[in-house]
Parts: sequence; C-alpha cells; structure tokens
Amino acid sequence: MYKAAVMVAPQQPLEIRDYPAPAMEPGAILLETIYSEVCGTDVHLHHGRLAGVPYPIIPGHVSVGHIAQIAGEVKDVEGQALREGDVVTFLDVHETCGRCWFCLVAKAATRCPSRRVYGITYSAEEGLLGGWSEAIYLKPGVKVIRLPEEVTPERYIAAGCGLPTATHALERAEVQLGDSVAVQGCGPIGLNAAILAQLSGATQIIVLGAPETRLQMASAVGADHVIDIEAYGPEERVARVQELTGGRGADVTIEATGNPSAISEGMRMTRDNGRYVVVGQYTDAGEVEINPHWDINRKHLEIRGCWGSDFSHFYRGLKVLAKHGERFPYEGLITRKFGLDEIDEALAAVEELRVVKAVVQP
Repeated sequence: MYKAAVMVAPQQPLEIRDYPAPAMEPGAILLETIYSEVCGTDVHLHHGRLAGVPYPIIPGHVSVGHIAQIAGEVKDVEGQALREGDVVTFLDVHETCGRCWFCLVAKAATRCPSRRVYGITYSAEEGLLGGWSEAIYLKPGVKVIRLPEEVTPERYIAAGCGLPTATHALERAEVQLGDSVAVQGCGPIGLNAAILAQLSGATQIIVLGAPETRLQMASAVGADHVIDIEAYGPEERVARVQELTGGRGADVTIEATGNPSAISEGMRMTRDNGRYVVVGQYTDAGEVEINPHWDINRKHLEIRGCWGSDFSHFYRGLKVLAKHGERFPYEGLITRKFGLDEIDEALAAVEELRVVKAVVQP
C-alpha cells in the first residue's frame, strides 16, 4: 500500500489515503517518489480556480523518483532503455493525441483537447497519478527522462515546474544579445526566467516582486536590479524601469505574477516596439482594464501569451540545468521540505509567500 495526499474538493483540508500497488500495464513504470513540488498552481487548484479538474485529485505535477518497477522495455527519447533503480523525472502532460489540428498543424501540443496532466486533470479515483504520494504510476507512453549525472534530485526539484515553464516563456520572448529584460514576479517561474534570460544573452535583468526573501534570491541568481513592489506604487515602478533603461523601457518584459493587475503595468514598462510575454495567468484570477490605444497600438507593442510547456521545453530546460546549474544557487530556492502529513501547511506557506519553494518529501 502507498500513502497519498488527496485534495478532495476546493477549500477542503487534504486527506491522506492508502492506495494498493497498481496493476502494471505493458510499458508502464512505477516510480517511488523522492520529491514533488508544491506549485502556485496547486494553491489555485485548492481554491477551485482551474476549470475541468476532476476532484478528488492527488496533486503534484512535477516530481522526481526512483524506478521501482518497469513492465517490459521502456526507452527514453535518446533511445536508451530505462532500468529499475534509475533516478528519473517525467513530463506531467500526457495523452496529447498527435492527430488533431493543434498537434499537427499549429504545432501547439499544449492546446491539444485530449491533453491531460498528472496532478491536475487525473482523478484520484484513477489511481496514483499525482506526485504527492509515496509512488506514482506512469502510464504507458508517459515521457520519462533519466536525470543527468550533474543534476541531483534536489537541484532538479528546486528548478521544478518553473524551469520548463520559463523555458517556454523565453522561447516566446525571443531575447536578443544585449537586451534589457524586466521580470514581473520573483517566484519560481520569475526566478527561472531571470536565469534563462541571462543565458539567452540579456545584459540587464530587472526583477519586480515581493517579499524581501524572494527579492534576495533574485539578486542571488543574477538580477542586476530588484524593485520591491511593497515599497513602490505602480507608477513609480514603471518610472524606475524606464530610468534603468535609458528612458525607453525594457526590450522584453515577462509577466510571472499570477496577478491580473500586473498586466497593464507590465505593458507600460515595456519599450515601444518591445515584446510582452504573459506566462503567469495560468488560472482565472479576474479581469483588468487596459487602454488599447496607449497600451498596445500607439506603443506598437507585441503581446504573446504562454500556456504551460511541452516536451521540448522539459527536455531543453533539463539540458540547461545540467550544463549551467552550478552557476546558480538552485538548491537555495527550497525554503522547506514537508511530509505528506504537513501538506495543508505546505499549501498555506506557498499561498502566503512564506517560502520561495516548498517541496513534498513523501
């Protein structure tokens, strides 16, 4: 039997339930969990802000573990056979069809209508399909990657969900050598975006956010300037970014806050003919008012949305972590590790911004 933390319904305390070992289908893997992360999305799930969630669920969409059992031969993307005992992670997105218009024509698998996600859109009634559990059942076809020697489980989970999401955001941002990049938000996605913007050639990184502990981490990962949103109002923040960029504004701004009020502000702190990438609005947190003339048209502003990530972002992000992880204090992002019996406290700590990164250690 395996224990798992179950989110029975929005706003309700989580329950610890026992699950039997799953019947292994050919091509399936049973993963014994080392770490799973507590993401801001999990807070939104607990508030019922994401449509189509089949409560009860076992949350935890980014995890790392040891392979305990394999049913038959399973190979990774490099064509190498996976073995029992390997330390691996897996792409939480599963069951994209590869046949629909979005998969085949738009090349946008994140919009596939068949797409399902571990820890989010699989019901707990279907089994061990989330990371807040002692074991995770990886269905046949789940995309699994063996952790490179350079990447410890702790470093991987410290980068967590924010790494592939930020990789997608940087792909959308098309940062050029010498760019000034403003990052709104200093949670895990914002911090990863600040790191990847540097590696993409940006020569000035400005991070806006709060609280102070997260801003300190932004400085630690290489931000040139940090702006405390609790100390300055919206107009002062925009003016400060403009001051730091020769009066023009950032070449690229990446929104990673989850707060709709950041949108109009971010548009205004981006230079004319610049790019604004919105990655933080993963759930419906409300509406915001903008002026299309001043905020978009007259500025000649390019706005790009960014939803989730696909295997390419997952794979490329891990490659970057293996090559450059030593340069950045990734492990320092983990503020605290929680047991399954502390999961309600972990959710509260993330919601109240008392941690940079909370990790579940089943």
